[in-house]
Amino acid sequence: MDVTEEMYNLSNYDYDYDNFSFNPPCSFNINNDVSRVVGLYVHSIIFILGFVGNSLVIITYMFYKRTKSLTDIYLLNMAIADLLFVLSLPLLVYNEMSSWPMGSVACKLLHGSYSVNLYSGMLLLACISTDRYIAIVQAHRSFRLRSLSYGRIICVAVWAFALLVSVPTFYFYQKYTPGHTVNVMMLDGSNLTAQNLTVQWAVCGFKAATREVAMVAMVAIPSIQLVVGFFLPLLIMVFCYTAVIVTLMKAKNFQRHKAVRVVMAVVVVFVLCHLPYNVALLYDTASMFQTIDCGDVDILQTALTVMQSIAYLQCCLNPVVYAFVGVRFRNHFRRIFQDLCCPESLQSHL
Repeated sequence: MDVTEEMYNLSNYDYDYDNFSFNPPCSFNINNDVSRVVGLYVHSIIFILGFVGNSLVIITYMFYKRTKSLTDIYLLNMAIADLLFVLSLPLLVYNEMSSWPMGSVACKLLHGSYSVNLYSGMLLLACISTDRYIAIVQAHRSFRLRSLSYGRIICVAVWAFALLVSVPTFYFYQKYTPGHTVNVMMLDGSNLTAQNLTVQWAVCGFKAATREVAMVAMVAIPSIQLVVGFFLPLLIMVFCYTAVIVTLMKAKNFQRHKAVRVVMAVVVVFVLCHLPYNVALLYDTASMFQTIDCGDVDILQTALTVMQSIAYLQCCLNPVVYAFVGVRFRNHFRRIFQDLCCPESLQSHL
């Protein structure tokens, strides 16, 4: 193994706890190779598509469509969360592949904001499904429950709750410099000798003061992500959209039957993007403190890397599923490009 590869592994597995130390980390050659490809190419595509799509949604709501309904407020906030999420991807990739050049404050802000935007995006999906349920299934109550002021209060509550559940991430992620001794072969004249080399590598990652705190935190953080970031939104979406589909199927209206396809697309996209990663995360959390062969851990980490990238695709698909499928929104989308070609027309919207 070369020194660079060993240094890269330290950023993920060489944690420094008081009175506690891990064995030298496994090589994880498969995961390292996959992570480089995913980080450089797949995440770059996700960043570009997510940035363009969510920026168009925000521009549309700011200058063209305005927020006239509760759904509009949710969609705008979700686009903001997704945009902030994709903006953090380049730094996250850089952190995985290079030494961390900034301080602990920047490290905490990077991982903390990533966590806040992740939770807020998932919870806003649940809010949208609840809004669709009230508008279609509980239509007689929709006027009272779907006011704009009510929606703004809910969005503030969602962001506050996302910040609250992200507090452990802000607390435990920091910059530190673990040391690891690597046995390397050195050529001294005509003699090849083995020497120990201490590798220093600035890491922006998880760090706890004691083993006990580390064990609790390393189980609690992914468990909160599983419950709040996946299972809770999934249960709300399944309940709400099942009732919506039953109601729409009873209506003899073409437009409402067309809406069923949109609802199904929403659920399918969410499940396909997030179910594989969360199943792998659940297995990884459950087996965290068991003795596992390095080869098996390498395969598990590779699966987590690939499935996490699939989950990231949600931020690219949200604008398509929730916004661009609407005829009116597509018309606004065309007008943006027309105005970009005609600066005088663009100024009329500013």
